[in-house]
Amino acid sequence: MTLKADGTNGILQQYDYQVSTTGFSYTFAAGTTVLVMNPAGTLATGTITMPAAPADGMTITFSSTKQITALTLSGNTGQTVVSAVTFLPANQATTYVYRLSNTSWYPMSTVATNVPVAPAGGSIITSGTAVASTSGTSITFSSLPSWVKRITVMFNSVSTSGTSVYLVQIGSGSVTSTGYSATASRIGVGAASVNSTAGFPLYQAAAADLISGAIVLYNVTGNTWACTAMLGFPNSTATILTGGSVSISGVLDRVVVTTTNGTDTFDNGSINILYE
Repeated sequence: MTLKADGTNGILQQYDYQVSTTGFSYTFAAGTTVLVMNPAGTLATGTITMPAAPADGMTITFSSTKQITALTLSGNTGQTVVSAVTFLPANQATTYVYRLSNTSWYPMSTVATNVPVAPAGGSIITSGTAVASTSGTSITFSSLPSWVKRITVMFNSVSTSGTSVYLVQIGSGSVTSTGYSATASRIGVGAASVNSTAGFPLYQAAAADLISGAIVLYNVTGNTWACTAMLGFPNSTATILTGGSVSISGVLDRVVVTTTNGTDTFDNGSINILYE
C-alpha cells in the first residue's frame, strides 16, 4: 500500500478521482490504491484493471457514486482476480488484497458476482433511459443484467401510425418472437380481445389512441417469464388488461416494444423501463 505522511493529518492513502462515462477503461497506476468514480448517471458498462506490479498485501479499493450495471474487473498481466465483481452498486466500496506468491487478488469487501446488494428493506430498482417513441417500428432496451427478476415497461402517451396491436417481446441474445401464451382485452370504448403467440399484446383500436401505463414482466423460474399489464387510452376512455407467459432460450437480456405487423411506426410519447 502506498501511504503519504502529512504532518497535520497523519498517514494518507493515494487516490484517484474520475468522472467516468459508459464504456470507461481504467488501470490503476503505480502507487494509487483508491479509485473514486463520480459519473453523471448510471453507467451501463466499464472496465477496471489492477496495477501492473503490486506488492504482497497491497489493497485496492474502488467505488462509484452511481451504479455500474456491467463491470469488468481484470488482473494485470499474469494476475488472477478471484470472484471478480460484475456489478457495482452506487456508494458501496469494493476492496481486494494481493497475494504475491500466487499472483492473485482476493476479495475483502465486495458485491457478490452478478448479485446486487439490496438496500435495507427492499431490492435495487434501476431506471433505464427514456426513449422517445416518435419514430421507427420498434424500441429496444438491451444489455440488461443477468440478475434481473422483474421489469416494468412504462408507456407515456405512446401512439403509432396504424392500428396494429402493440407487442412487448423479450429475448436472450436475440428477440423471442414465438412461443408466447398471452391475451389482451380492451374494455370501454372499442371493447375487444386478442391472443398472441408472438409477444405480450397490448390491444388498441385507432392510430390516434395515446397509451399510458405499464406492463410488468416477472421471472417465474429459470428462463420462464410471465406478465401483467394495465394501461389506459385517456383520449378514448378505454383500458387495456394483459396477461401471459413465455419460456426463452437463455437468460433474459433484452426487451423490445413493437407492433404485430412490424411496419406501423411510433409517432408520439416515450417509453422507459425499470428493472430489479
